Order: sequence, then C-alpha cells, then structure tokens
Amino acid sequence: MKKPELVEALKNDYRAAELTPRQRALLDYADKLTREPWAMVEADLSPLREAGLDDRGILDLNQAVAYFAYVNRVADGLGVVIDKYALEK
Repeated sequence: MKKPELVEALKNDYRAAELTPRQRALLDYADKLTREPWAMVEADLSPLREAGLDDRGILDLNQAVAYFAYVNRVADGLGVVIDKYALEK
C-alpha cells in the first residue's frame, strides 16, 4: 500500500510522520548515530530493546546506519555526483 503522505513526511522530517513506536525508535537511533555519534550512550539502546530488538537487531541497525554514513562521506569527500540517469523516475 502506497502512502505518499508518509513518504513526504519522512523526506522532510521523520518526526512529523505517523510512525509506530518501533519505527520511531529505529529512526531516533539512526538520527542520533548519524548526527552525533560521539554522544551515543548505553541508554540509547533502551528504546530499541523496548521496541523488540535483540542484540543482533541492534547490531544490524548500527551497521546499516554506519555504512550509509561512511559511503556518503566518501562520496561527498571525493566530489562524486549522481549520474542523470540515476535521478530519473
């Protein structure tokens, strides 16, 4: 089921989107890890555990977020631009 309102809210600010508590916990963690990785503390894992993630789920989330941050920084640092065909719908 397509939800264009949700897509727009996620693109603009996920905090304004209608999300489940689990989705909110995942995105809050991803946001903090992306913006302030030095500020991460053990308490940041509590909402993830409350949302049903186990250690493996938290590790998977952490690695996915960290990998995207890494790849974006490499691309930005090298001045990589997106090819026109990749932007076409």
